[in-house]
Order: sequence, then structure tokens, then C-alpha cells
Amino acid sequence: MQRKTTKKALARASVPLPEGAQAIVDQLVQGPMTAEAIEMLSGQLKKALIERALQAELGHHLAHEEPSEEAANHRNGSSSKTVLTGDGPVRIDVPRDRTGTFQPILIPKHERRFTGFDDKIIAMYARGMTVREIQGFLREQYTTEVSAEFISSVTDEVMEEVSLWQSRPLESKHAGNPIYR
Repeated sequence: MQRKTTKKALARASVPLPEGAQAIVDQLVQGPMTAEAIEMLSGQLKKALIERALQAELGHHLAHEEPSEEAANHRNGSSSKTVLTGDGPVRIDVPRDRTGTFQPILIPKHERRFTGFDDKIIAMYARGMTVREIQGFLREQYTTEVSAEFISSVTDEVMEEVSLWQSRPLESKHAGNPIYR
């Protein structure tokens, strides 16, 4: 059975690799790989990229922080947390600063979802799947347990926007054309 290719997938596929990335791919892929090996490598790369981006955020925070009378703020280890991504759960190390003023933007404090995961839940809900069906799908496909309340909270976040969009006044596409007046 052939899959339908979406415009988004084609756009992602046509984007060239950043400079130097091809050399990294060549180094990582020495020969044939199984689908499982590619998935595992993808997860490891996602973890490394997220952690590197968080380290860069902390570096920016420390460089632009107002100096205080006390000792200067600096890096202070990390704490681990699991985030849900579009490819399943990923365990990451989030860097900390000594004064506790660092507020990550990529994955904010107390956030457990990485961009894209909510979109999958919303897409399934929009297709008419029940909360329990979504929960079962996530368990089977991503081997991750999420509560029904979690799924409901994700869908509730967009329901207000959906309601506003559905109740918006419709404009006639012929309103400016004198023939249709």
C-alpha cells in the first residue's frame, strides 16, 4: 500500500542539510541500517539537540543577566526529566543555574511535552477518536502512558480557539465584485 505524501513532508524532504551535517551523517551511517537502528539514532540525536539548545539558552541567560551584589551566577549541574515528543518519550538533562533564575524557553519548567506531541493528540481528536482511543494509540505506538485527563487538557486548550473560529462571521468571497451586488 502506497502512502500519500503530504506537502509538509515534501517540504521537509527538500530542505538541504545544514553545512557540515552531511559529514556527520556519513560518519554515523557506515552501511545498511535497520529501521530500529535508525529510530534509536534519531532519538539519541533528538536528545543531544534538545540538551545542546538548552545549554545554549542557559549560556545566553548567564551572559545577559544583570550582575548582583552577591557572587556571579553560573552553571549548576542539571536535572533530568522525561519529555513526550512526536517520536515518543525522551529523557533529557535540563541545565540549572546557581540562583535559579534560568527559565528555559524550548521546554519551559514543569512542561513535559515537546513541540509536535500536542499536535498529534489534537489531530487524532479532530478525526473523531475518543480520549480512551487516543490513550491506547499512544500506549501502543510510543510505549508511553498518558492519563485521560492529560489528553483532555490538551484538547481543551484548543477548544476555545476552535469555537471562536467556528463562530466567526463569514465574508462573501464575491463581496468586492460589482457583478454580485
